[in-house]
Amino acid sequence: MRLLTRCAAILVFAAITATAVASDDARRAYDNPMQETITLGGNPIHTVGKLPAIGDDLSSLTLAARDLSDIHLADFHGRKVILNIFPSLDTQVCATSVRKFNVAAAKLEGAVLLCVSVDLPFAMSRFCSTEGIENVVNGSAFRDPEFGQRLGLTIADGNMRGLLARAVLVLDEEGKLIYRELVSEVANEPNYEAALAAVK
Repeated sequence: MRLLTRCAAILVFAAITATAVASDDARRAYDNPMQETITLGGNPIHTVGKLPAIGDDLSSLTLAARDLSDIHLADFHGRKVILNIFPSLDTQVCATSVRKFNVAAAKLEGAVLLCVSVDLPFAMSRFCSTEGIENVVNGSAFRDPEFGQRLGLTIADGNMRGLLARAVLVLDEEGKLIYRELVSEVANEPNYEAALAAVK
């Protein structure tokens, strides 16, 4: 009986210790200065890292096109690039951002508007065909986790973990970052005017 009591006490102690360690690990993750904190419906969630700094060269990043070929950001050398990044076209706000940027893209000169999520390229293409969207380029990050990780935009926790946070990045003609916005609440739209002003 004493042996059983001792074993039970050891197991309880181990469980308490494991819980404390897990809680401490979670606290450290949430307090990690290398993460961004955003909200989803007012509830805090986190990304895997920080946004790149202004001036960083992002031209080496790669996405998947509608035919599954590679889209290299370096392919847009000589033109400014607006990256409209979002979780999924299956959400209302993401779809709205593509529609609004599509209208704005028709008036852009010397710039390209690239819409990015981890949606499959086929789904992105189908959405644009159905909506009559013709002025943006779709790029899927579904097969290249480095895209979201390098930009610090992959959501690390919560029900949307694995998707990309909502952000807008603008690159200059050399592929260097000249504007960035991480939308603090996933359910909100980005600042279209500020992004478009960055390419003028």
